[in-house]
Amino acid sequence: QVHLVESGGGLVAPGGSLRLSCAASGRFFGIDVMAWYRQGPGNQREKVADITAGGGTYYKDSVKGRFTISRDNSKNTVDLQMTSLKPEDTAVYFCNVQYFPTATQREVAWGQGTQVTVSS
Repeated sequence: QVHLVESGGGLVAPGGSLRLSCAASGRFFGIDVMAWYRQGPGNQREKVADITAGGGTYYKDSVKGRFTISRDNSKNTVDLQMTSLKPEDTAVYFCNVQYFPTATQREVAWGQGTQVTVSS
């Protein structure tokens, strides 16, 4: 079982920056893809960015060039550096981890979510 703890959300003015962090703990064989999702008011949850164990990344078009996802495999952490934030980035951000509880099983874990509000 993996337990995810997120931190770093808050209120920021348009054009500002925030860094989200997520730490995975518990008993597992390994971690595959780590990702950040978000859910804005009245919207469905959407993937913002992900990163494979090998470092390959994906970004939603609207955040390309502004957000950077990174991970530390030795610490089982994933970060999301967000710059040039816009009001439309306002949402609850969720950490998502695909992990292996055993060598042959794959499970998905979600964090509790952290609020990001972009407003003047």
